[in-house]
Amino acid sequence: MWIHPIIAEDISGVLSRTQSLWPDLKGASVFVTGATGFFGIWLLEALLAANREFSLGMRIMALSRDPAGFAKKASHLAHDASVTWITGDVRDFPFPAAPITHVIHAATESSSNLKPSDPQAMFDVCVEGTRRVLTLAREKRAARMLFTSSGAVYGRQPPDLSHVPEDFAGGPDPLDRRSAYAEGKRAAEFLCGLAASDPVAPVPVSIARCFAFVGPHLPLDVHFAIGNFIRDALAGGPIRVSGDGTPYRSYLYAADLAEWLITILLRGQPGRAYNVGSEEAVSIAELAACVADVTASERRDSERPKVTVAKQPEPGAAATRYVPNCSRAASEVGLVVATPLETAIARSLRFARRD
Repeated sequence: MWIHPIIAEDISGVLSRTQSLWPDLKGASVFVTGATGFFGIWLLEALLAANREFSLGMRIMALSRDPAGFAKKASHLAHDASVTWITGDVRDFPFPAAPITHVIHAATESSSNLKPSDPQAMFDVCVEGTRRVLTLAREKRAARMLFTSSGAVYGRQPPDLSHVPEDFAGGPDPLDRRSAYAEGKRAAEFLCGLAASDPVAPVPVSIARCFAFVGPHLPLDVHFAIGNFIRDALAGGPIRVSGDGTPYRSYLYAADLAEWLITILLRGQPGRAYNVGSEEAVSIAELAACVADVTASERRDSERPKVTVAKQPEPGAAATRYVPNCSRAASEVGLVVATPLETAIARSLRFARRD
């Protein structure tokens, strides 16, 4: 079984930092939706590595619309003997007959796949998929459940709010069809809150509000700015910033993401949301320059890629922000960022080059 050295090193670090968690999954049966996406593949890497390292005897049931296609991408995960694949859509998949002790609901349509003509489908996947998974967790009397939501639920972050906390009372525009993903996640969170507080059969579900990420397996050709910048850098440049470069974002490394999600699954308070991301704010222009600098330091035999910015900033306009306050995750479940941004970019570049 061959695992890319970058992935192997990253997962080894995750296991070393999370040893106290894994006894909770001894003999567990874990149901995972979205198992073949960016979140899912990292969760499978961590879960299966821990299964081997700590002899957990854990079984994983993974839902996918295309398990065969995933096998071409990550055969070591697809063909692991501990994984049973279930083919289906998250909105109406067949319930497995086997017991389930833990549920991770990470399935959603990426917002990049949302066709402007069909926001209803995006909303339905978020809401009906979550309803279906909550029903499964309730029927199986799962001990723990995790729902991966999004920082999009906060709507537009005010420019004078540097880091958005979980109790921020904003929200997306409900009359804007572009809000389908954000509103779908908000409605799904509401279903989770109802399930967690059910007086008869509560579902112990915690919520991870996820922001922006970087790392191996991140698509380089969709709407993720950092993925596009890495793609441009690998091609020798220029690294193209399509806007004015002023918006602020922050980026958590993929291995850290897996660690945070598993920790919230096992240690998060039911019916409570936790921001998942980095608090290190960086403008898009600064991010592009950082990718160029890291690329040059990684390949000293080549020139630093040029960075181009398509538009000039509007004088006096406040920069938009999408940066979380993660103090709740730190104080309640002990989560910290383990991988600096420059290291995360360097490792992503090496993986993409297949070094």
